[in-house]
This record gives sequence, C-alpha cells and structure tokens, in this order.
Amino acid sequence: MKVYKSDQIRNIALIGNAGSGKTTLAEAMLFEGGVINRRGDVNSKNTVSDYNAIEQGFGNSVFSSVLYTECNEKKINILDTPGMDDLCGSVVASLEVTGLGLMVINTSNGVEAGTEAAGRHADKTNTPLVFVFNQLDHENTNFDQALDQCRSSFGKKVTVVQYPVDAGPGFSSIIDVLKMKMFKYGPDGGKPEILDIPESEIEKAGELHNELVEMAAENEEALMELYFDKGSLTEDEMRQGMKLGMLQRDLFPVFCTCAKKNIGVGRLLEFISNIAPAPAEIPMRKVIKGREVKMEEGEKPSIFVFKTSIESHVGEITYFKVMSGKITEGLDLINSKNGNKERLSQIFVSAGKNRTKVTEMVAGDIGCTVKLKDTKYNSTLSEKGDEIEFVPIDYPGPRIDIAIKAVNDADDEKVGEVLSRIKYEDPTYIVGYSKELKQLIVKGQGEYHLNILKWIFDNVYKIDIEFKTPKIPYRETITKAEQNRLITATKNNRAEQGNSERCTC
Repeated sequence: MKVYKSDQIRNIALIGNAGSGKTTLAEAMLFEGGVINRRGDVNSKNTVSDYNAIEQGFGNSVFSSVLYTECNEKKINILDTPGMDDLCGSVVASLEVTGLGLMVINTSNGVEAGTEAAGRHADKTNTPLVFVFNQLDHENTNFDQALDQCRSSFGKKVTVVQYPVDAGPGFSSIIDVLKMKMFKYGPDGGKPEILDIPESEIEKAGELHNELVEMAAENEEALMELYFDKGSLTEDEMRQGMKLGMLQRDLFPVFCTCAKKNIGVGRLLEFISNIAPAPAEIPMRKVIKGREVKMEEGEKPSIFVFKTSIESHVGEITYFKVMSGKITEGLDLINSKNGNKERLSQIFVSAGKNRTKVTEMVAGDIGCTVKLKDTKYNSTLSEKGDEIEFVPIDYPGPRIDIAIKAVNDADDEKVGEVLSRIKYEDPTYIVGYSKELKQLIVKGQGEYHLNILKWIFDNVYKIDIEFKTPKIPYRETITKAEQNRLITATKNNRAEQGNSERCTC
C-alpha cells in the first residue's frame, strides 16, 4: 500500500444514533475508495465494520471499527462507532484521535437521543462536525423537519451544503449549493450525472448558496472584504472559509446521502478530502510528561494507544495514532507508564478484521500492531531517552452496578480473568471486589451494556454466570443513650476490677 504523507491523511469518526446508517455509510465509503469491490449489508451480516460475532448477533455495532478508504490521493481513516449511549466509551475514544465527526442522521427520525449524546461528546472533545442526512429514500423521510431539529439542538451553525430534490422511495437527485449543480444518480447509485440546477429549484438553491457564502466569509477578515467587494466568493474561497469555520466549530455543513444505494457518498468523500482538517491542523494532544510534541514527520517518533481488542487466532491487537515522526517495522519504543520496551514487529492499516501490512507510517496516521507485551489503551510509546506521556482519554463514569458470580464455584477464578480482559477492550466497565459485601461488582453504562457482558461470557468463554443485585452494607449506629449506658458500664467494671485487686483475702 502507498505510504501517505501527513498532509495527505484525514481522520474521521462516524457518530450518531443507532440505526442512522453509520456502518452502511462506512461500507459505501470503502467501496467508493476501491478498498472493497462489493458492498456488504447489515442485515446479511457481511459488512467490513461489524465483523465481530456479538455485533452480528445483536444486529448493531458494539465496538468501534478502524477502517480506511482513499480519495483524491488522500487516505481517509474512518472510525465507525456504536450508536447506543451505553457504548459511549468507543465514541469518546474515537473522537479523541480524529479531526472530524460525521454526525449521521436518519431523516425519518431526525434528532434522537443518540444524536444528542454524540453531540455532547463532540462538544467535550471540541471536534468539528459534518451532518450527514442519510436514508433519504425512506417513505417517511423529512429533510426539512430533520434540519429544523438539528438547528434547534445544535444551533444555526448547521448550514445546508446539499438538499434533496425528491426525498422518498424514488430519491435520486441532490442539489449542491457549494458547486451550484444537481447530482442525479441511477438506480444503483455510484457516479452521478452532474447537471444544471432545474429552473424550479434555482431560487431556493440561490438563497441557500448566499447563506453558505455569508457563513464562509464570516470566518476570515480577508474573505469578508472580498465578499463585500465582489458580492460573492469563488468555490475555492468558499472552501477556505468553510474549513476555517469548521475548525472553529462555527459551521456544521449538511450533506445528503442514501448510503444503502451509494447515493451522495462519493461527493461526501470528495468534500472530506478537500476540506476536512489534516492532522497538523487540529490542536495537538497535550502531554503530561516530557517535552512538547509537534505532529510533524521530522520529529522523534511517538504513538498514542487508544484501543485494545482481542481476537481469536490473533490475540491482542493494539490500535494507535502516530503522534509524531515516523514509525517502521522492528522499531523499539518505550512505554512511558511502566518503562518496558516494546517492539513494533509488524504494523498494519486496518479495514475491520482485514489488515494490510505496511513498512512505515507517519505522524497523523492510524494503524495497529500485534504481540505487544504490556501496552494497553491510554499508553504512550516513544524512543528511549525521550519518554513522553500524552494525557489519557477521560472515559465516562459508570451509571449502573451489578454483582456477578459464576454459577459453578470452580469457575470463580476464570470469571476474574475474563473480566480483566474485557475491561481493557471496554474501559467503561469498572471491576472490583467488595471485601465488605464479599461480592465481585461490575459497574457499567446501563442494562444494554451489562447484557453485552453476559453475551460474551455465554458465547465466547462458555462460562455460566449470574447477575445479582449488590448487597446493601448494614452498619449499626450507637444512639446517644446507648453510648452513655456503655460508658457508665465501663466505669463500673473498672471500679470493680480495682476493688478486686486491692482485696487481701
């Protein structure tokens, strides 16, 4: 595979409510970029992203998947995240290492609970957003209503770049007010026919174009002066202003897709390759130990581990972002947490469970490796003598707890071992043994989160477990009257002991 330079890399996270079509969109993106030659389907359980048995069993994403595609000589790393808020740990970690969030909206449902939750996580990580209005071929789709809801929840910064002409079961055409063209797709999507905007849409498209020009011009004084002088901006000038607005989180562009039919996906990728921030254009992750680090290829090498997973027949897979310099096969680095040396014997780019071996990766890229000895999520690896440590990902705290016990007492030790592995794959599980209650307590994000834990024990490790309500610790409180009685009794006992000692009988 081609080795991309830092300025040729884009990192995006697909976020949004469950059922909005994130995994299907990821599949279409890989197909558009030529990474796969046939699109899978969520219902057929053959997508690149949802390859894990538990995801195929539950019918939706459970873990984040690391993918990539290519467009316009750019490599676009894609992190497809779960939509259930119980699985928010993957969303937070993905936003921490990418430079752009694609908020996928099911236009039949508009803003949902998962949309708002993902928005809060994006706010916390200060991640720029693009809104992708998906599933525009559904019978009950309503673009205008979904747009109003997004603006109500996220503000007027939600700005139309595209809108559908014929949303509904016959959906095939999109008006692009940045290019001021209509994209018309065939029954199988793919490459569109680019046409002039129909007479019936000229007025609406013109108004939206002017709104977009104004939003773009507001982000730089020089662009504002050009706008006042000329009354408009060129497409390249608009791109410049939009990029600045996105980086400042003052502009959230709206794009239209039907990922299942591959409508609008190629144009979305083109926009990402042209306007999405390169790794060096987003704020650098802060260090809590060592020197200041710059995301440049000429720097000393360092990587930040944001995800750990375990796969049968492979073992532990460590996913990382190259934070500085260049890494190569066989490179030795030091784990800043424990001082241990780790060798990157092999490095890969990942498309789900399919991993392609590469010889080197540069600052800003995302990849994975295997067979590290003692490096988990939130670890920093850097050269010996240049030990640095990046600020760790701050995961959401637990919202529910349960006591867990093996049905067969002989499996008690195995339960503890399994939980130790699982908490590295999903750090939002908190595991601890209560000596007071004499119970093993697992804390998680919700009932769905705990159901996933039960599924893993049942289907992966074949261990029967049961959940119980944690016991309530019972503590006696001594009342004032009882306290006085005990003091009096103690004094009397001491007096009697003293008399007994003085007795010469």
